[in-house]
Amino acid sequence: MLTVRLSEEEEETLNAYCQREGVSKSIVVKEAIELYLAQRKKNKNPYEAGTDLFGREGSGIKNKSVSYKKRLKDLLHEKHSH
Repeated sequence: MLTVRLSEEEEETLNAYCQREGVSKSIVVKEAIELYLAQRKKNKNPYEAGTDLFGREGSGIKNKSVSYKKRLKDLLHEKHSH
């Protein structure tokens, strides 16, 4: 058995939702917990959730923040070698 404390506003919102949808509070809470746990299992931490997005905006170069010194050195060398 689980007991959950809600603020008055949360309780009112939950009651209104349950009346509107015709479901019990227990069903809503169980489904919310299932969704929460499934999401946490899928995305273990924020880094893992965004690894495919890091460094991709604009340039498409994935390691841009790591290789900036070498790229800057190459650009300066190219600029001053002509």
